[in-house]
Amino acid sequence: MSRTSRTSPHGYLKETELSRRGLFRTAGGLTAALALGSTFAATTADAAPAAFTHPGMLHNAGDINRAKVRVAAGDDPWLSGWNRLTANSHSQSTWTPRATATIIRGGTGENYSLLFNDIAAAYQNALRWRVGGTEANAQCAARILNAWSSTLTTVTGNADRFLAAGLYGWQFANAAELMRDYPAFDLARFQQMMVKVFYPLNNQFLTGHNDACITNYWANWDLCNMASVLAIGILNDDGAKYDQAVTYFKSGAGNGSIAHAVPYLYTDADGYALGQWQESGRDQGHTVMGMGQMGAICEMAWNQGEDLYSYDGRRFMKGAQYVAKYNLGMDVPFTTYTWGTGQSCAQQSQTVVSAASRGQVRPVWAMLHYHYNRRVYLDDKYISQMCFSVAPEGGGGDYGSTSGGFDQLGFGTLMYAK
Repeated sequence: MSRTSRTSPHGYLKETELSRRGLFRTAGGLTAALALGSTFAATTADAAPAAFTHPGMLHNAGDINRAKVRVAAGDDPWLSGWNRLTANSHSQSTWTPRATATIIRGGTGENYSLLFNDIAAAYQNALRWRVGGTEANAQCAARILNAWSSTLTTVTGNADRFLAAGLYGWQFANAAELMRDYPAFDLARFQQMMVKVFYPLNNQFLTGHNDACITNYWANWDLCNMASVLAIGILNDDGAKYDQAVTYFKSGAGNGSIAHAVPYLYTDADGYALGQWQESGRDQGHTVMGMGQMGAICEMAWNQGEDLYSYDGRRFMKGAQYVAKYNLGMDVPFTTYTWGTGQSCAQQSQTVVSAASRGQVRPVWAMLHYHYNRRVYLDDKYISQMCFSVAPEGGGGDYGSTSGGFDQLGFGTLMYAK
């Protein structure tokens, strides 16, 4: 059970023999994991945990306590992250929910901004309560979540309905996870909404891909739906759904599974391992979005004892290093990417990495840096540079009013700095 401190030329530590799941099963369970988890990289297990950890999605009890203690002490960077949170209009306890029965994304009558704005408000108010202890924020978060669980019956639209079900499914579940023990929050009703409204669309997409060629949809479409299934599994203590998401991450047929999301591997001139991201020839906005979606999956699984961050030779880290390096203004290699589109699988190809939206700022990097560099002590040169170039991270409402500014919950500086 010993851990070596030998490093590679770039500071890479060898992985420990103790698995992340094994750590959670040792005496002390969560306490041991919180105390020791930052020192271990891990292998993966193939089944859901015997008992789910709560809170155990994007944030565990240790994350919350660390932020609480550090903010109270006035320590940076936590205080700077906290100040971004409290300054955000969505974080105010006076937020009024705008729940509606039908959410439409794509086509006529789009109104999905009602949902993503309210989810951001629920999550941010929940964070303020968890970290700052303010009752008014807890009441606001519960009010938003209860309003939607008593009202929402349908998510619809054109194919974009699957994006809505995925993105807002995992985010909604994360807000609820933070509030699950709050007396005024109706957890059971919310759990039912997630199963009846969001999961069927998530499952339909992952199993049928809207009747399109399996490679037609970009990685993010799979990833957000995988994240939603995973989050619903954790929220509802549903091992079958948890396993569905983890299995798809490892071996799914679509572009969101790890080998398809990072199809080509390289080593750069400085010896750093890189992995070409599936959307790199498309544009950098969606590519950086992918860091947030896959990062959320890995973080949620980590907090249940499953190390997807390290799966397949840390393939996701290689992809993130590639994306970070290019968006920092440096050159990266690119292998022609060819895929099938539509229902006929008509071929298209991309021959160069896309410069569109290069350098776009999204609050996705702190989660990755503080995992790879501070939990498992790896040299994440490019991820690290990107993380600190955009710190402190904000969240929904800080990166524009359109959906792209709400594709991630954010506030990673506050919640992940170690």
